[in-house]
Amino acid sequence: MSSSRTNGRVFWTAAVVIVCLDFATKILAVRELSLHIPRKVIGNVVRLTLAYNPGAAFSMSLGDYSRYIFGGFAAIALFILWRLYRTTAAGDSPRVLALGLAWGGAAGNLIDRFRSSDGVVDFIDIGVGDVRFWTFNVADSAVTVGALLLAWVLWREDRAAQVARANGAATPSKSSEARSSP
Repeated sequence: MSSSRTNGRVFWTAAVVIVCLDFATKILAVRELSLHIPRKVIGNVVRLTLAYNPGAAFSMSLGDYSRYIFGGFAAIALFILWRLYRTTAAGDSPRVLALGLAWGGAAGNLIDRFRSSDGVVDFIDIGVGDVRFWTFNVADSAVTVGALLLAWVLWREDRAAQVARANGAATPSKSSEARSSP
């Protein structure tokens, strides 16, 4: 199988798995959980708590049009992530996986945003006592993991480029060697 086909397989598998898992877990959360009533999973640390987020990340809101504005931003992000995937070198699986995870998460929340006027379904509730992280979902997790993985890939690439530049600067060029020879 060619490396470019491997890129497609990695990207689309990650994206589709995330969209399907996100959709299924949100359906289950709506069916099985009561709004804002926590169900303990691991003591009080991990709970399932149904909430709707009409805004964006961390419940950021732009008023009545948040659904459409953030939906538009998500559509733009999907296009950018897809373009980054399309321009990724063949065989760069970690980068492609990161982009696929982020694309699947963005698509999952975009689907949810237009599926219900209540907002995006969130249900994973982590914290200790009253100190809680924002309630989130599978799509949010995929975007976060994808972004962290992409940051790590880019950091590695930057370090490799710095090493290559340092090695290139440490090795004199042939023209400077020729000038310095007696």
